[in-house]
Amino acid sequence: MTGKLPLAEGEASRTACARALLRSGVDEESGEVLSQAALAQRIGWCADLVAGMVSGLLAERWNPAGVEVLASGVDASGRKLPPNAWMALRRLGWTVAAPAGVRVNDRVVRMAQEQAGRALRSASWRADLTAGVLATWPADPRKRTAQEWEQVRKAVPGGEHLPSSIIKSRTRQAAKFLAVNGRLPVDVFELEGVPKVARMLLLAACDRQQATIERSDTDPRRVLLRLQLPTRPDPRAYADWTWVACPIMLPPTVPTGAVLHLPTLRVTGRQVRADMAYSHPVPKARRTGHTVAVGVDWGLNTLLSAGALRLHEDGRITALGAGGQFRAAGILAKQHRLRRLSERLHAKADHYQRLAGRDERHHLVGKHEVLRAEIRHVSDRRTNLNVALAWAAARWAVDQAIAAAASVIYVEDLRSLEARGMGATLNTRLSQQVRGQIVDRMRHLAAEAGIAVVTVPARNTSKHCPQCLTPLRHCKAPDRPTTPGWKWAICPHQSCRWQGDRDQGAWRRIAARGLTHQAKTVIDKASGHMVIRAVVDKLETAAVITKTRRADRSKTGPTRRKAPRPAPRRRRAPSPTRPHGRAGKRPEGHAPTDRLRLRRAAHRHQGVNTISTPTTGHRPRGAALGAGFHFHAHASPPRWKRSRKLNPTQDH
Repeated sequence: MTGKLPLAEGEASRTACARALLRSGVDEESGEVLSQAALAQRIGWCADLVAGMVSGLLAERWNPAGVEVLASGVDASGRKLPPNAWMALRRLGWTVAAPAGVRVNDRVVRMAQEQAGRALRSASWRADLTAGVLATWPADPRKRTAQEWEQVRKAVPGGEHLPSSIIKSRTRQAAKFLAVNGRLPVDVFELEGVPKVARMLLLAACDRQQATIERSDTDPRRVLLRLQLPTRPDPRAYADWTWVACPIMLPPTVPTGAVLHLPTLRVTGRQVRADMAYSHPVPKARRTGHTVAVGVDWGLNTLLSAGALRLHEDGRITALGAGGQFRAAGILAKQHRLRRLSERLHAKADHYQRLAGRDERHHLVGKHEVLRAEIRHVSDRRTNLNVALAWAAARWAVDQAIAAAASVIYVEDLRSLEARGMGATLNTRLSQQVRGQIVDRMRHLAAEAGIAVVTVPARNTSKHCPQCLTPLRHCKAPDRPTTPGWKWAICPHQSCRWQGDRDQGAWRRIAARGLTHQAKTVIDKASGHMVIRAVVDKLETAAVITKTRRADRSKTGPTRRKAPRPAPRRRRAPSPTRPHGRAGKRPEGHAPTDRLRLRRAAHRHQGVNTISTPTTGHRPRGAALGAGFHFHAHASPPRWKRSRKLNPTQDH
């Protein structure tokens, strides 16, 4: 089920991907029902054939000349290369053949060429970046001077707006190569080597002769995928390829009217996962013309802080409420526990590896394999936890925008954030945040509602006051204004005196900056995302939030007389009339009068005094209703008992 998506005015096409699982299949020639393991085996045979052809093509073309020819976008005759990678490779004459004695159809070769072409095209940008870094190698790789930064940005294509963290990571990679080999690498192909090939089938490069996909007429969530698969690892003839029908249940996130595309199949163990690509119409997001915006600020313990602002016609900006926070302390704590566990497992595995060396019969080899399996298990747990956290945080931020009727979400650009100078633990926590995943999923979810997601510069968003742009004074807490800290912010300007949580002030600054700079919003050519690259001083001066004035509550007349108390205080009320029993009357509100017999503890020790006097010694058992509050406290005896002790012959 493929085709062009019809669009109405004000709509845009959105292509997304949903994960599905192939649980069974039916061989149409023999009628045999294939189990999940048998289906994964047959798809794995086909994926191995494709991976072998991809490896051969990459080994042949993984060099500067091959990548440069493909990246130029034109062939030898000057004609523009097609956008599909497999078609571009065929135009250039880069063919690939199956192993000797193996028979595959042309569509399987297409999948191999498509996968190899994508890998070669992605290497072009890395090659230019590495060449620029190596050409302007600094005197100290750990710290560039301002002049060296200017040189490397000029040498890298698009380096003016490239985050510094990307350049530094590539520099560290080259410095490691220098430490091992004693020289700098020639280019990225020597630095990285031929990339590994994944076991997958890119069915998007095929047509109906290899794979088809159709929805069910009765249930739109049911899809039937038909594809040709080999019946043996080394098919010798076309008769060794048969059609297999695989039913797929789509997740509820896929719209009913979406146009489905051929998926990508990935073999993982005994399972086959399908990345179902689909296209559907969504409201078109605008770059400018926003009046209500949501600002999102990042935090360490509080992952997200967000709130909405409104831009009025006269240029004033007001806040719509106090904002909210997305707290994920429990998930982040679990994430850090898994990180520490992974570090311990890696250290132990490295120790076993050093002890065993290259001896395959060493008694630690078995334990090392067990540790490697446990490391993979912990890594999967960390990955799944990060994915779940990213989706939850992105869903929360988009829901804030939908509830506030906002048309744009402004997020601070923290791609250049580096964790350093804050201690080993805090640096690790900062570097392992899932900010990039959250922004990607935020764009994905916001596109469904036609909400634009724009990144803005993060400089001074937490430093300046959102109402007057005065540098804030940070302290530990609102009730400790003189204790140095970073969580609570106070504006020292006498006419402003704004104070609040540091993150709450940051999202106000981010949203206000985005609203005033929305005319400077551009679309990045490489990623297609909306960004605001720089802050303009003239526009920044208008990015202030007007104070919201509350209704005047000043006293304008005499205080209204309140009704008298319906009953006097408890100690002034007389004891109620109750039947005489062993409990007696209430002694000024101390002993209860709603029952005739007190509890055993109170009956044993309670007299006219409110605090009991145990006769069994010191036994602090806590409070008992009706028996006093402190069993270990000894009250003075009544006056008549004291008089008898002084005059024992009085009763006689």
